[in-house]
Amino acid sequence: MPKTYLSLLFLALSLSAAAQSDIKPTDTLPITKRVFKLGEVQIKGKTENETNTVNSEKIEANNKLDVSGALNLLPGVHLTKVGARNESVVLVRGFDLRQVPVFIDGIPVYVPYDGYVDLGRFTTFDVSQISVSKGFSSVTYGANTLGGAINIVSRKPVNKLEIDARSGFMSGDGHRLNLNAGSNFGKFYFQGSISQLKQQGFPVSKDFVAKPNEDGGKRENAYREDVKYSFKVGFTPKAGDEYAFNYVKQDGQKGNPPYVGDDAKITPRFWQWPYWDKESYYFLSTTGITKNSAIKTRLYYDKFGNLLSAFDDNTYTTQKKGSSFQSIYKDDTYGGSLEYNNQLSTTHFLSASAQFKNDRHKEYNIGEPIRTTRDYTASVGLEDSYQVNEQLVLLPGIGVNLRSSLEAQNYNSATKEITNHPKNDNYAFNAQLGAVYQLNEQHKLNASVARKTRFATIKDRYSYRMGTALPNPDLKSEAALHYETGYSGTFINRIQVGASLFYSRITDAIMQVSNVQPNVSQLQNTGKAEFYGSEFSANYMILNGWNAGAQYSYLHRANLSNKGLKFTDAPDHKVLVSSGYQFKNIASVLASMEYNSSRYSTSYGTKASEFAVANFSAQVKGYRWISIEAGVNNAFDKNYAISEGFPEAGRNYFVNLVFNNL
Repeated sequence: MPKTYLSLLFLALSLSAAAQSDIKPTDTLPITKRVFKLGEVQIKGKTENETNTVNSEKIEANNKLDVSGALNLLPGVHLTKVGARNESVVLVRGFDLRQVPVFIDGIPVYVPYDGYVDLGRFTTFDVSQISVSKGFSSVTYGANTLGGAINIVSRKPVNKLEIDARSGFMSGDGHRLNLNAGSNFGKFYFQGSISQLKQQGFPVSKDFVAKPNEDGGKRENAYREDVKYSFKVGFTPKAGDEYAFNYVKQDGQKGNPPYVGDDAKITPRFWQWPYWDKESYYFLSTTGITKNSAIKTRLYYDKFGNLLSAFDDNTYTTQKKGSSFQSIYKDDTYGGSLEYNNQLSTTHFLSASAQFKNDRHKEYNIGEPIRTTRDYTASVGLEDSYQVNEQLVLLPGIGVNLRSSLEAQNYNSATKEITNHPKNDNYAFNAQLGAVYQLNEQHKLNASVARKTRFATIKDRYSYRMGTALPNPDLKSEAALHYETGYSGTFINRIQVGASLFYSRITDAIMQVSNVQPNVSQLQNTGKAEFYGSEFSANYMILNGWNAGAQYSYLHRANLSNKGLKFTDAPDHKVLVSSGYQFKNIASVLASMEYNSSRYSTSYGTKASEFAVANFSAQVKGYRWISIEAGVNNAFDKNYAISEGFPEAGRNYFVNLVFNNL
């Protein structure tokens, strides 16, 4: 949708809300209370503290525009960039998004082909909260939660009329426009949103030294545009029963800034994505059966498509070289789940689940025939929350997963023939046990052990990796055994503290084995590794309205199979500190600083250097529901990179006009 239309829509709806200023909110619940509960996935007895959740207030206060940036606010989560593809992703305690799948309202949204998803394409404007489960996660998520799960939860309105809108500008010739409108009439509710995030690029630091393919100033080929529409309609006929239909459409496009680092082994890519589109339909419900039991359902259909255009050089005009192409993906997924919950007694809460997922991937380069790959995944699981006594809760769970290959076509470019790869099946077993011990009202301990697995993706099993690898259809699932212990507590009613220690042992890891044929590699289940570390967070309410917070994450990853092969994209040390002050209900200021130690960007040892960046922002309330917010990110113009050779934004600014009657 053109910027003009979005601007007009934003203005019209905001004026409409202002004209109805005589409508008083029926309550003053904060945005965090407007969570779409049907979209949550939780283990009964496991609290939000242990789940790790970032809410919409914190996301907006820190001006995090996409999900990857929002997740970076949590301990144990590391923001990284797949620089060669300009994808924003995160690692959770060292596990990537293939091993920590992404869900929206409990619906899987990762790309069927490779299990990844570009979190930079998922804006935060219509999000109520994002929850991260690490290692020990609910079996109701289903398959592939080797390292945990990420669940993005949408909003649900509370009042008869709710408007939350922002219009703003940012460095790099960028702007944001977003509108959330909701209405709740008791038995019926409606929630809709529309947004646009667009940038022509971003400014690199003035300390950046010009190189081939990047002369400084505005980063080359770093444009983006993401337009998103979503709509939800819900029906609550009686207490405990709820039914909701949701529709989400995302239209994106982006450039891929070329590599400008010092690694001679890396060849710059001149890539662009003219479109990166996703469309989802899903139905969620919960229906009470008896006073103590209910059935929860999820049904969904998801479509994904993109076009990757690879060019000869930085003019992005010609495609004559062998490395240039036009690649098209067309994926779709449908599936569903059934969850049965029963409060068997005052001490037992039982949850049983079953789900299925059918993935279809289609790909081709222009001028070639379409190849299709289809997988079927099914899971069953059982969880219990057992209250041993007033202080101790035990949380056992088991799950069985199946992945079956339905179709896998192979294209021979020499003979121009399509043949079939061998079909294959794989079973995986998950089991876990958690314990929560309440020392008193303010202090709590937790411990858990969990065995989790991940199936090999379509790309893992069938990709030739541009002629450098052999497919391996018989790849089995990876497995990890997680141990964790933690503490959370409150001191003098002003200091909240959380700490955890974790250890993960990975077996049958899918790793590249070189020279299975001369100069040809293959992925095989030969890897063993261990990840371990600690996390600490503290929040101190210094005075009413004045708050300070700090967190520290330590992560060590060791490749036990091949010590010369490095794990990439996550630093050993990450520190976040912040302090904010709210003056009555008139103005607020926030300052934050993030430090990351160095990290490997390639498995053979290329590193991105350590860095520290500081951010400042402020908000001033104007008339009634209108306010202005502004800020500066990377205030000291640090020249740094998350992935070596792909510099991040230097000093950059933003200013937003806000309308919010929540």
